[in-house]
Amino acid sequence: MKIYGVTGWKNAGKTGLMERLVAEITTRGFTVSTVKHAHHQFDVDHPGKDSFRHRAAGATEVFLASGKRYALMHELRGEDEPSLDMLLAKMAPVDLVLVEGYKRDTHAKVEAYRSVTGNPLIAVDDPTIRAVASDTSLDLDRPVFDLDDTVAVADFILSEVGL
Repeated sequence: MKIYGVTGWKNAGKTGLMERLVAEITTRGFTVSTVKHAHHQFDVDHPGKDSFRHRAAGATEVFLASGKRYALMHELRGEDEPSLDMLLAKMAPVDLVLVEGYKRDTHAKVEAYRSVTGNPLIAVDDPTIRAVASDTSLDLDRPVFDLDDTVAVADFILSEVGL
């Protein structure tokens, strides 16, 4: 599996870019999966549902399955947060895994950047960021794409990973 990241500060446009990249790359016939890092507590389950009750009772893992999809919920219960490599090892093989977040990991990335956020560019000090998708022109030592030019960003990523 090929891995490529989309990173940036909060409200930089990461999720929108990820969504557009998945749509663009899958229309080209490639299979794509995603990993999204959350810095906060989240829950995909709901109180009162059977699966929630299983977890609340102490189950470490709960597999929820239907004819349309399945989800595996794993409670860490004091364990360390799993590494990106550990999560990737659990995924079914696809052509490309797009990773949102994980800015400190060493995989290649595109930085999403919006000038209105007032945040500094991560790319200036991070060689793992191979290009920037920005809403403003930038003078950098690597490619800079328009944040809304999904086709150009997708072309760049696919070229980088050899697809």
